[in-house]
Order: sequence, then C-alpha cells, then structure tokens
Amino acid sequence: MSAVDAKLAKRQRFEGVFSRIVEELLDYLKSQSMPEEAIDWYKRNLEYNTPGGKLNRGLSVVDTVEILLCTNESSEKVRELTDDEYMQAAILGWCIELLQAYFLVADDMMDASITRRGHPCWYRLEGIGNIAINDAFMLEAAIYFMLKKHFKGQPYYGYLLELFHDVTFQTELGQLIDLITAPEDSVDLSKFSLKKHHLIVVYKTAFYSFYLPVALAMRMCGVSDEDAYKKAEEILIPLGEYFQVQDDYLDCYGAPEVIGKIGTDILDNKCSWNINVALAHATAEQRKVLDENYGRKDAQCEQKVKDVFNAENIDLKGKFADYERASYDRIHGLINAIPESSGLKRQVFVAFFEKVYKRSK
Repeated sequence: MSAVDAKLAKRQRFEGVFSRIVEELLDYLKSQSMPEEAIDWYKRNLEYNTPGGKLNRGLSVVDTVEILLCTNESSEKVRELTDDEYMQAAILGWCIELLQAYFLVADDMMDASITRRGHPCWYRLEGIGNIAINDAFMLEAAIYFMLKKHFKGQPYYGYLLELFHDVTFQTELGQLIDLITAPEDSVDLSKFSLKKHHLIVVYKTAFYSFYLPVALAMRMCGVSDEDAYKKAEEILIPLGEYFQVQDDYLDCYGAPEVIGKIGTDILDNKCSWNINVALAHATAEQRKVLDENYGRKDAQCEQKVKDVFNAENIDLKGKFADYERASYDRIHGLINAIPESSGLKRQVFVAFFEKVYKRSK
C-alpha cells in the first residue's frame, strides 16, 4: 500500500467512528422522546459542521496513542492497537473535532463569515440563522455526552473533563483578545503588537490544536506524572505558535492553488504575524501607508500593504526564514532534552513537528 493509500485508509477508518458517534447521540435524543424534527436537525448539524476539515487534531490523538502503546524505545512498531484501544482513541479524537466544530460555528457568526470549508457557513443556511447559537452549544454538549458514555469508569475520566474545560476556556480567552484587538470594522493598528499576537495564537490555537490531542492520549495511556504534562506543554505550545505563524505567512505568500484559499488577512484586519513584524520595523512613512491601507476591502490598498511587507528594511520573506530556522532549533532542542525516564516518547513530538515543518499548505 502506498503512503497516499495508507493515509486515505487511516482517515476512512477514523471517519467510520463518527457514524457511531452520531448514532449514539441520536439514540439518546430518541430515548428522551424528542420529536423527529429535532432529531433530524441535530443529525444535520453534526454531519454538516464536524467531519469536513482535515481532521488533523482528531487523528493526532490516534497517532499519539499508537506511538505510546505500540512502539518500543527505538521507535519501532511492535504491535497494532486493539479494536477497543483504537475506538477509545478515535472517540477522544472526535471529541476534539466536535470542539472545533463548536468554535467554528460560533466564530463564523461573530465574524459574519460567508463560507467555511468551501460551503456556506451553517448560520447562513436557509432557516437556521440565530438557531446556530444553540446548535453550537449542542456540538459542545456532545463532547461531554461521549466522554461520560465511554470513559466514566476509567480512572482518568476526571482528567479528561478537566482538559476539555481548561482548553475550552483558554481558547475562548484567545478569541476574546482577537475580537477586541482586531475587529473587522474598526482598524486601529496601535492595538497590535507581537505580544498580543503571541497571546492570541497560543490561547486561540496552540492549546486545543497541539496540546489537547497529546494530553488526551497521554491520559488514556496511563501517563500520570504531572511533570510529563508540563514538558509536553513546553514543547507543544511553541510548536502551535510556529504553526500559526506559518499560517499567517502562507496567507500572504502561499500559492492559492496549493493552500486551497485566497488569503484575506490584510483585507480582514487580522492581527497576524506579518503585520506585527512590519509594524515593528516600519519607517514613519511606511507606518502611514499601513495605517491608511490595512484592513480596507480594496485590492489596491491590499497591494500597498504587500509592497511595504516586501520593502528591503522589512523583508518579511527573509524574516520568516530566520524565524523558521530559529523555531526549528528551539523546538528540536526541547524534544531532544526530554529525559528517557519521563514516560514521554520523543517520537510523539517528532511526528507532530514533521507534519508542520516547512509545509506549503
């Protein structure tokens, strides 16, 4: 089987578990004598908003469990996950995808977004509108239903609940900073800074996209040393920040046919890494250009901003290359410093890093 076929088969097996999750959630609604209309609505909500993305977060739980349980100290695979182990890991993975769906349904309403994953945003579909607020809550509630149903008897059940509650709050804090720093309809670059950008990406993205999948897998695999979780966080949060800086950079410099979208961060007044680096190095004249043109829904304004980004004294491409090299050295240094006695396997973090390093989409 080729690498492409293996990746597809892995995704298809994971997607198969989602069908079971939907069935269990709908069975609960039926047991509560919910009307058929409500059952059909919830099914559509789950299936429209949850499985359509890359599924990287959910699949990372399975990958991490597999490394922790099925490889030896030389990173050689010595066995396969049992069906029960796979099912538990996949359910935890889908709980993260449900969390992601909850965030995105709400985020699209806050941002008045038009499309998501190539389709109309949920709230924009006919007959939905503000009902999407409750639909977002129901996506989040599904997480705790599934955790209770499948993990209540496990000694780590409380830790799973704690992880989801903590990370949800952290993500919402990041969203708050983002919303009050860079509202789409009010451009004020004096509110921007690399420190604000750091807080936004760490809290809004890194905790739930990078730390949560690994921490859930560690709990499932019986890792109880709290220092191991601190060590994992010390590696995964910088890795998540590096990922988001990449994302910001690719929004401006990635090829649309490769990244699958046309970048809009400049038009949308995003507090991105690009604009913050430019602000930190801009001359007074360049700052005036940025103030007058950033966040304006105009292609000529966008180009003027890009011209500043590409100016010799700012050189965003060069600064990103420097940032990428420094991030590689820093993160690899942290991975290599993991003590063998910690219960952590370096391959967990190497696998994560290899997925994102020098990506083009």
